[in-house]
Amino acid sequence: MYKSYVRQIEYTYVTKIPGPKAIKHVEQFKKIAYDSTFTYPLVIKTGRGCEIEDVDGIKFLDFTSNIGSCPLGYSHPEILDVIKDYSSIEKGVNKIAGQDFYCEEHFTIAKKLLSISKKSSKVFFINSGAEAVENAIKIAYKKMGPLPGVSCYSDFHGRTLGALSFTLSKEVQKTNFPELPVKRIKFCTVDSDPQINQLESVLKEYKVAFILTEIIQGEGGLNVASKLFIQNIRKLADEYNVPLIFDEVQSGMGRTGKWWVYEHYGVEPEIMTVAKALQVGATVYDKKYEPTESGVLSSTWGGGSRIDMAIGSKIIEIIMKDNLLSNSQKIGNMLLKNFVDLVGINGLIDARGIGLMIGLEFDTKMIRDNIVNRLFKKGLLVLPSGIKSIRIMPPLIVNEEEAMKGISTINDTINEYNK
Repeated sequence: MYKSYVRQIEYTYVTKIPGPKAIKHVEQFKKIAYDSTFTYPLVIKTGRGCEIEDVDGIKFLDFTSNIGSCPLGYSHPEILDVIKDYSSIEKGVNKIAGQDFYCEEHFTIAKKLLSISKKSSKVFFINSGAEAVENAIKIAYKKMGPLPGVSCYSDFHGRTLGALSFTLSKEVQKTNFPELPVKRIKFCTVDSDPQINQLESVLKEYKVAFILTEIIQGEGGLNVASKLFIQNIRKLADEYNVPLIFDEVQSGMGRTGKWWVYEHYGVEPEIMTVAKALQVGATVYDKKYEPTESGVLSSTWGGGSRIDMAIGSKIIEIIMKDNLLSNSQKIGNMLLKNFVDLVGINGLIDARGIGLMIGLEFDTKMIRDNIVNRLFKKGLLVLPSGIKSIRIMPPLIVNEEEAMKGISTINDTINEYNK
């Protein structure tokens, strides 16, 4: 059973957040770099367990896991051991052209990833989630031909042009960019949705190369697909002989209490994309979809650095060893039960999620943005999602005490909102 290695954290709510160093850093940064999707003026210095410390020494309880990329939190001793090991001269070649030269780390992470994936699969390693999606759709196109792909409204699959074609979570991400041929269907969150069979109409009218979807829309509002919706997609993909691609970049690697969110639905895809918590990007595909010619898929860095692959392997090992799937399920249920009880208070209209991937939806974007900012000023990090939702994704190591601190802060902030 998982035992937290995290020291006792004292969350002293500092009235002056952000501090002076953070303010100065952000001001200087904006003068020389593109001011992208930064949520608040947090300038990270270090971290330990589920805690982040900024350049002013202010400590924050992290309920974002850096959008799921830090599943074991920060300064995990076994991860630090890996980093230390790769700082030695014996392992001095840290970055290699991973599709031109072999290394042991490539084999190790492939073996571990496939041990928790669909049987009869192979894997192609890349650097990011968007690139994993790019290669997933290339694999499908190679098999099926240059036909339209199907994706869902509010899905997010990345910002590179191919992946962006099948993304529709925010208009700003797509304006003036060209896109590949795409047919879009509604992402159904309840079994009773009258459009739950919309895909069948599309497949009757068009030949398509693939069906690509998230099961929990991480960027598009933390919407959770209905079980019937996903099972219908699987059934229709089989009927029409179309490969099904699940994007598990944000939802995978144990976040929902199972390795992959699709396991909650009793289905499997032909192709799956993985990244974030794995530390490298990966496209996992059924062997029958493997391109027959060498060079169809390639990348100079192909899997990132050797140290990233070694850390990814160690993360899988720790999740198994410390029973973090169970912890994700237990703490996630605890969090969600509390948030469901808050629905109806001061603009909170819904609480939903699976495991440690939870969304809180508010009446308006203004309320959501104010809540996110107030939580930040109280030392709790959450992220916006979609138009008016909050994304809650603590590290998988989060314990009950830390969960209760987060619950208390969120409860107080929502209850006090109109006071």
